[in-house]
Amino acid sequence: MKPLNLGAAISRGAMAIIGAMVKSLAAAGVHPNVLTTVGVLINIFCGVLFGMGEFFWAGIVLIGANLFDMLDGNVARLTGNVTRFGGFLDSTLDRLSDMVVFLGIITFYASNTPQRSLLNVVLAGVAMMASVMVSYTTARSEAFGVKANVGFLQRPERVVLLVIGALSTWDWNSDVWWFNRMPQVLWVLAVGSVWTLVHRMYFIWKEFRRMEGARGI
Repeated sequence: MKPLNLGAAISRGAMAIIGAMVKSLAAAGVHPNVLTTVGVLINIFCGVLFGMGEFFWAGIVLIGANLFDMLDGNVARLTGNVTRFGGFLDSTLDRLSDMVVFLGIITFYASNTPQRSLLNVVLAGVAMMASVMVSYTTARSEAFGVKANVGFLQRPERVVLLVIGALSTWDWNSDVWWFNRMPQVLWVLAVGSVWTLVHRMYFIWKEFRRMEGARGI
């Protein structure tokens, strides 16, 4: 008898739920672009919650927002509504979603509260800029024929880290060591996003050199 793989079981269960939601939305005739737009609106609400210091609830909302991010593409493929504009809209609003969440975190740590922290403001700002640049370098390199999805801290990993930091932060006065981990998460996001950006740019540079060498340039 094979041992139960809890992680695989959870993954299969989650995919089954998402699959059922995709079929229901497709049957109801919901356009994928509507799901994309709703997703970014939820992310804006998440950013507002971060700005208000409601980190735990922001984490819950962030999970819902990224559920919509998984639904729109699947609904588009199932209904045959895959369009260039849909891909463009999804990619563009993903960047807006990333920035508005970090903006909320920056707003909170810059506000006049006991948790005010210039260091956290800088870390969140660096993480925001680097994460957007990671996506930008990928888009630009693909326009020149280089696919550069390399680096250990891509968008799904960033979202998971933000959720972890947010869900751990629901009692600002607690001395329990696993509470209020957002500052540590911001360090990982800032350093990891910059490292991923450098790694991706180096990879793109090598690929361009290889392509130019193959053409004898």
